[in-house]
Amino acid sequence: MQVLNQDIKDKNFKPVYLLYGEESFLKKSYKNRLRQAITDGDDMNFNYFEGKNIDLDQLMNLADTMPFFAEKRLIMVEDSGLFKSGGAEKLTEYLPQMPDTACLVFIESEVDKRNRLFKKVKELGYPAEMARQSPGQLGKWAGTILAKEGKKITGNTMELFLSMAGDDMENIKMELEKLISYTAGRDVITNEDVEEICTVRAVNKVFDMVNAIVTGKTRQAMDLYEDLLTLKEPPMRILFLIARQFNQILQVKELMEKGMDKSSIASKLKIQPFVAGKIMPQSRSFTKEQILSYVELCVDMEEAVKTGRMQDRLAVELLITKKY
Repeated sequence: MQVLNQDIKDKNFKPVYLLYGEESFLKKSYKNRLRQAITDGDDMNFNYFEGKNIDLDQLMNLADTMPFFAEKRLIMVEDSGLFKSGGAEKLTEYLPQMPDTACLVFIESEVDKRNRLFKKVKELGYPAEMARQSPGQLGKWAGTILAKEGKKITGNTMELFLSMAGDDMENIKMELEKLISYTAGRDVITNEDVEEICTVRAVNKVFDMVNAIVTGKTRQAMDLYEDLLTLKEPPMRILFLIARQFNQILQVKELMEKGMDKSSIASKLKIQPFVAGKIMPQSRSFTKEQILSYVELCVDMEEAVKTGRMQDRLAVELLITKKY
């Protein structure tokens, strides 16, 4: 992202950019910053396309159109899927011929780096991956936001905060805003402040749900599942989070068997030491075979839902109640 920051600062823009990855907050932030820097807020020389089945001929015609009293015409394309499939050969061939008065910015969730369009963007412009940030990076970012508001926080309290807020930057920012308002008139944020204000997110409930599954507390696991449904969490997202949790348990177990301690495991897996410390007891409760069985069951349940053989709610219920 240093390249993007420098281009925005210098106002020296490449012909094409690709913002991709899981971190929606960063993609949104850089999308808005590029738009402001390139157009200076002028919508007359701005065009936006969204979704699949984009008319590439129309897009290229717009790129060929001279901007009106400006240096650049900005064309943004979001969630096109052009970097995951074929069908963009015409655009790939066009990019080297695109006039320097046009700038193309793609915003995508997933890309295939073997894709010809991806390779052409890398050759002519800049693909920037907006990945989930490491706990260290998130801690620094959150600390900077708090410092600007005159707030202080210890490392342990920051660790607690991130364990509750998760690794989604949009959610972290909202939770920070609530913390700042709650502690008005005080400059130090405490553990008690964090526990009082921060929302217990779905990942935390899923962690407790998996813990209940591990210890054979099926009723408790089902109650937590019902809580998540009440909070409007889609069953398929819950299934994804359960699968991710079992994958983490498996990874932690393998690293523990290699003699690694909590800090080393946290560093290796890019998770908070606090989170690693919670997963380690879970990993001791399972054999590798049991963990793999749950992971495979998650895959089977997902396939059953997607092929219409099973309803999503029932799939998760069967997963929760399975005995080993």
